[in-house]
Amino acid sequence: MKWVRERRVALTALTLFTLLAGDFWRYLLSWWGWGIVVGVLLIGWIALAVKTRVDPRRIPIALAAFILIAALSTIWSAYPLTTLLAVSTTVATVFVGVIMAATVSLDQLLRALGVAARWIIGLSLVFEFVVATIIRRPVLPLWVEYEPPIPGPFYWSRGDLFDVFAGGRIQGIVGNANLLGTVAALALIVFAIQLVDRRVPIVTGWFWLGASVVTILFTESATITVVLAGCAFTLGVVVLARRYPHRRKTVYVATVGIGVLGTVIAIALREQLLDLLGRSGDLTNRLGIWEQVIGLWAERPILGWGWMSYWAPWVEPFDDLVIINGVTYLQAHSAWLDVAVQLGVIGLALFTVAVVTAVLRCASWSIDAAEGEQAHTPTLRLLPALVMTLLVVQSFAESRLLVEAGLVLFTFFAVASMRAGLPPISPSIPLPVRAPNRAS
Repeated sequence: MKWVRERRVALTALTLFTLLAGDFWRYLLSWWGWGIVVGVLLIGWIALAVKTRVDPRRIPIALAAFILIAALSTIWSAYPLTTLLAVSTTVATVFVGVIMAATVSLDQLLRALGVAARWIIGLSLVFEFVVATIIRRPVLPLWVEYEPPIPGPFYWSRGDLFDVFAGGRIQGIVGNANLLGTVAALALIVFAIQLVDRRVPIVTGWFWLGASVVTILFTESATITVVLAGCAFTLGVVVLARRYPHRRKTVYVATVGIGVLGTVIAIALREQLLDLLGRSGDLTNRLGIWEQVIGLWAERPILGWGWMSYWAPWVEPFDDLVIINGVTYLQAHSAWLDVAVQLGVIGLALFTVAVVTAVLRCASWSIDAAEGEQAHTPTLRLLPALVMTLLVVQSFAESRLLVEAGLVLFTFFAVASMRAGLPPISPSIPLPVRAPNRAS
């Protein structure tokens, strides 16, 4: 456990574990306990920023503008106090991502992601085994009481480890099959890079790679299947662009063409593809959710209802906007629709620019080595493009890009890709933060 002795890697690993498995702390220690854990970690990042004299003022202009309009939405928000709270948590999350990008190298991030993923996957498989063999009944989160009948999604674990081939899905310590599948997909990328670069012992690397694959299979997440397909496509594009540097224009044009053609085919054959993935024609209730959200967006199309990130269950009109089988949904199941309904077309435009420019910079980073990156192997430089692909593809079916680990990782790569010495795709602006006094 050498990572424990390296403070930045340890802090990053603990932060990523907490953000990837937020419900683990909330289910185990309550929201108050989770708040204490998050507060301690935030203090740690502030202390690191002060100690290393980080100047966090330069971030991509589109990302800065998106955060600004989220803050300004407090003025016209239908729930100003909730928006103020949401803006505070969003700014704190982005702050951690910015500090992380300034103080943690790509190699250190890879190691921290590996540590966090191993703990989440390992604890999840052990947890599901204990529930299925010893407890032998569904387990509810601690510190809560529900009146029966209790909907299935309310359970921490439904004890389905031995029923996965009969339609069951494991949820792990994160309490959600899709979230556990996301961690496993991220782990698959990380462990594969570590194996190829021989950063871990072969037996250890293959063990955790296998554990990641098993976890993906046991979560049975159609979203993650699509995400992994997107990552495989990105990997192919990067490899071709590296191998044929004088034909990159052809590679990029072909990439766009294949992407458009693939989208058209997927839409035309959506019923067959969904049946192959074992999902219903309504995308597991998503079409109904999107219809409700679009209808709400139409009432305030320009500036939206006010920033909230994940929906607060006590605020109208989101408190009862989508209720399915007794479960109140607290996200649009699409980051893009969530931004649109909360910040209108203006916020959506800024969000789109922030995502597209970050993706382009990360693609450039993964294809071409930047100045001073001799220590970054070609395999390690795959990390930005692959993780960004995971985040963006998932963002069309989940809103996790706007909160917790999704937002921190997106911010890290958006900022770090600017600092990598690559030709700037998106300009940057200084935020109004006073520089430290060097004389003191």
